[in-house]
Amino acid sequence: MADQGVLANLKTWIVPAGEDIRLDAFARRCLPHLSRRAIDGVIRNGMFSVNAEPGKKGRRLSGGDVLVFSGPQAWLIASPLPDEGVNVPILYEDDAILVLDKPGGMATHGFSGRDHSTLANFLAAKRPDLIGVGRSRWQPGLVHRLDGETSGLVLVAKSQDAFDHLARQFRLRQVHKSYLALVWGETAERGEIKLPLAHEVRDKRRMTAVATGVRGKKTWQATTRYERLGTVHRLSFLKVEMDTGVTHQIRVHLAAIGHPIVADTLYGVADADMLGLKRHFLHAWKLDFAHPTEGRAVQLKSDLPMELREVLKDLELR
Repeated sequence: MADQGVLANLKTWIVPAGEDIRLDAFARRCLPHLSRRAIDGVIRNGMFSVNAEPGKKGRRLSGGDVLVFSGPQAWLIASPLPDEGVNVPILYEDDAILVLDKPGGMATHGFSGRDHSTLANFLAAKRPDLIGVGRSRWQPGLVHRLDGETSGLVLVAKSQDAFDHLARQFRLRQVHKSYLALVWGETAERGEIKLPLAHEVRDKRRMTAVATGVRGKKTWQATTRYERLGTVHRLSFLKVEMDTGVTHQIRVHLAAIGHPIVADTLYGVADADMLGLKRHFLHAWKLDFAHPTEGRAVQLKSDLPMELREVLKDLELR
């Protein structure tokens, strides 16, 4: 995303006496609002100098060394910038929560002030009092996330107490999430996929399904269930549910059993027909949870977006 801010903004730190620390670790101490990935990017792009020399990630710093940041002001901003140009439907709101209907192709949040056009930037503009609610200032009130290309329901807490209550429900698998997906091939009428997931070693953007009991590899247990709602032309339209919420879980699990999601360029079939789509066919359709302050059962649904409905209409699936 394009930088926001003016170049040549300077900020200086002096390493305390007696310190012996790597540049990237000290930089994270100086700019604690930035993720490790963001700090690595700042260093890689030459925005840090040490004693007037270009800073390298692994360089060790000692007491008295002078670290200077020279780059866009946006890197120094500690929360999402308001973006009045972002428009996201609010499907439900009360004193404790709001539920957004995220469009496909929009990120849930960014990792620095450089990022814009995300749900977080929308919330910073429309509900600035949510900055500081949640686990990170970059995720104002956001209880969970969706992949950028995935559309549908995103739950937002309006206070820290509400956030903690909802986060606990997610952790205890008391929140029921249902998705709609269009996949390649004719699936069974229903099925359950129980495969641990791990980051791919050679491509950190990707997750992969692995055999149980793989030693020396961090894995996450994950279970995905599906029910076929219709099938036509070597395609299946599915309702998908999962108790867990591992990164890319549905996409990886369906690809692992030979039924990748249509138009999924990361896990799909190379050169497969995109059916006119510019993003994968996965939609967060339904959320069931207990209201964080009232205790009542809440069930919310999001209609398929127009571009996905048009695909089903052309296929005469729905």
